[in-house]
Formats: sequence, C-alpha cells, structure tokens
Amino acid sequence: MQHSEHISKQYDTELEAVRAKVLEMGALVEHQINDALDALIGSNAKLAKAVIKKDHIVNALEVQVDEDCSHIIARRQPTAGDLRMVLMMIKTITDLERIGDEAAKIARFALKSSETDRVWSPRFAEIKAMTHIARDMLHMALDAFARSDATKVIEIAHMDEEVDEQFQMTIRQLITFMLEDPRTISMALEVLFVAKAVERIGDHAKNISEYVVYMVKGKDVRHISLEEKEETLPD
Repeated sequence: MQHSEHISKQYDTELEAVRAKVLEMGALVEHQINDALDALIGSNAKLAKAVIKKDHIVNALEVQVDEDCSHIIARRQPTAGDLRMVLMMIKTITDLERIGDEAAKIARFALKSSETDRVWSPRFAEIKAMTHIARDMLHMALDAFARSDATKVIEIAHMDEEVDEQFQMTIRQLITFMLEDPRTISMALEVLFVAKAVERIGDHAKNISEYVVYMVKGKDVRHISLEEKEETLPD
C-alpha cells in the first residue's frame, strides 16, 4: 500500500512539474508580446533584439515539455483526466511556441523600422489595441489552465471575434492609405504583416482555451461556432 502511494505521489509530482513548465513558457511568451509591442511603439531596437534573442528559450521549453510528456505517457500510461491533461499540454506548447514566433516577427519589424528611420504611426494605435486584447486572451487562457476552469472559453471566443474585426478594419484602412498615396505601400504592407501576427496570436490563445475545455470536460470544441459553444457550454 505504501509503495502504491509512493508511486502515486511521484506521478502527481511529475505531472505538476510539467504543468509548471507550461505555465513558465506561457509567462515568457506573454512578456515577449509586451516587449515586442513596446519595441514597436517606442522604436526601441535594443528591446526588439532582446525579444528576438529570447525566442530560443521558448523553443527550448517546448522541447523539454514535449519530452517530459512523452516520458509520462511511456512510463505512467495515464488514463482519463490525466491523459487529457498530458495531451492538452502537448498541444498547448505548440501554440505557445507559435505565439513566440509571432512576437519575434513583430520585434523584427520594430527593429527594421528603428534602423531605417521609417517610423509610420497612423496604424500603431489599432495595432496596440489589438495586441492588448490578444495578450489578455492568452493570459485568461493560461489562467484557465492553471485553475482547470473551462468557463472562460466563451469570453475568449468573443474577444477573438473582436480581434478579427479590428484586423479587418485595419486592412481596409491600410488599403485606403495605399490608394491615396502609393509611397505608403511598402510600409503599409509591413504594418499589415504585424497586424496579421497579432491576429494569429489571438487565434492561438483561443486554441489554448479550447484545449482547457477538453482537459476539464472531455469535450472537443475546436471546430464549432461560437453559437454552438454557447449552447453546449452553458455558464
């Protein structure tokens, strides 16, 4: 009996250690988003370079968690809720790594702008607003994971729609700029590139919130509409 309890405690410790690494990776990615935005708004080359340089840390954490999850599956053969948690973490780190990549893209644009003195601010207000929403989505999704709380998925889905709407509005505004002054085409396309990166961050954050639902409730809500989510996941 004692041996069984010892093994069980070891297993719980292993799961908690991996979970902590996922949350560490999430916190790092959140900082990357904030720093990339600050570098963009402030034309801060030093900060942009720091974001780009730290991307390898995010990548390394993804590899570590992936290996840890593989070992748990092979050695512990988890079932039911534990298996869903392990699968959820494997999927989550993929989305976190991709969010880190998008933050690095924004930082590269910020670096390019600072080095060429081509700072063009008309659309940065919209980019800033979009980024704040996407960052908040990620924070909420990670908090939901930490608390095993499946109730945030609807709110996060609504926020994702808001990000998508702002992205479409930014596209329309940039097209207007380019039509009115062809000299803005190059910079407008680069700003569009940044806006798309932010939109993708929102998508990945939404994915993470959906994985939490799978982990907690065993329901796969990845490919259903917001209306269907509201029907199948009442408050």
